[in-house]
Amino acid sequence: MKKTIALVTGGLSGESVISYKSAATIEKNLDREKYNVYVIDINPEGWFYTNSAGNKTAVNKDDFSIVADGQKINFDAALIGMHGTPGEDGKLQGYFDMLGIPYTGCDAASSAITFNKRYAVAVARMAGIGVANSRHLFAHTPVAAATILQQLQLPLFVKPNNGGSSIGMSKVGEADELDAAIEKAFKEDNQVLVEEMITGREFTVGVYKANGAIHVLPLTEVKAHDSKAFFDFEAKYEGKSTEVTPAVVAESIAEKIRTAATKVYEVFNCRGVIRIDFIYNEQEDRPYMLEVNTIPGQSAASIVPQQVAAAGEKLTDFYSLLVDECF
Repeated sequence: MKKTIALVTGGLSGESVISYKSAATIEKNLDREKYNVYVIDINPEGWFYTNSAGNKTAVNKDDFSIVADGQKINFDAALIGMHGTPGEDGKLQGYFDMLGIPYTGCDAASSAITFNKRYAVAVARMAGIGVANSRHLFAHTPVAAATILQQLQLPLFVKPNNGGSSIGMSKVGEADELDAAIEKAFKEDNQVLVEEMITGREFTVGVYKANGAIHVLPLTEVKAHDSKAFFDFEAKYEGKSTEVTPAVVAESIAEKIRTAATKVYEVFNCRGVIRIDFIYNEQEDRPYMLEVNTIPGQSAASIVPQQVAAAGEKLTDFYSLLVDECF
């Protein structure tokens, strides 16, 4: 019997534009022989389902149901295709937990911890996973740039602490650039992470669990074009980077990254598919974890679909694995 799935997209942050692109890829590749699929859009105006005729229906938040073609639809599970809040920070997961509705991906606690970049690197450090030195800033407690520069070495990365897609992120190479970078980040969030730059090759890798086993997808090496200072929003989503999948890398290096990725997945008690960004420092011969993305992008330009293809798998089968794993 077919399962009835809510593909939840949109969001309440600037990342919603990426959510819609991811949802389009997911919807196109969901197996309609196994699932009845309804796209649910959560945005600042409300929670809605829009049918093929363009008629919009509000979601009943009491039980996360809709009325379609005169019938009440209850969902067997939710497939979360939403970047940013409330789909990636644990809020939506907590809501579904309260209702007893299964959902794809990490649970509320893991989502909340990984979404907060500073808390994520603190947990990783305690587990022995390599991370950069950093300073956590709060809007309610200003810290002078001079104080930060006494604690951390240039160059620095400054980023909103909660969020993704590199929105609000800056690379700081000179001391007089730090104040402006912090101000930019605070426009996106009331917490900011300032961290030292780790030099090396940048790799990113998808990791997922299926049938009780953790699987690591083929690595991707990311190279921003010469005009780009780092892998920012344009590099990620507007073609201003080079992504090599599978990465051309020595097996000894690849194995260290795969081992670190598996440990991250275990330490953060992840479920479903995540993507982990690493810098491999060749002098130290070790990978450093940058971020954990619990709702990795699934758009045509995104890395996980590239890695699924490189692994010889079809997206339709891959998404079926993720949905079936949540029951």
